[in-house]
Amino acid sequence: MLMTKQRRPAIRTPRGWAISVLQETGAIHECEDHGWSKDRADPHARQHALDIARQEPPEGLSPDQAAAELRDVLNSIGDTCPECLPSPD
Repeated sequence: MLMTKQRRPAIRTPRGWAISVLQETGAIHECEDHGWSKDRADPHARQHALDIARQEPPEGLSPDQAAAELRDVLNSIGDTCPECLPSPD
């Protein structure tokens, strides 16, 4: 059986590309109930995402711009879903 390397989907915006890379590396994930992105606070996953940004930036962005876009997205995502109720202490 012929196996091919799966290509990343075409992303139209730098923010969409950054979210895709962050999800692929496990730096962020979606709330199971509401779909909001949540930061996993995994330093290794973040570093892996930054390495991808520097080595394989999307067309039209320099490696520094791609890394900056990843940081901007990470800074805009919290570690909790805004729609989930807080757990009782």
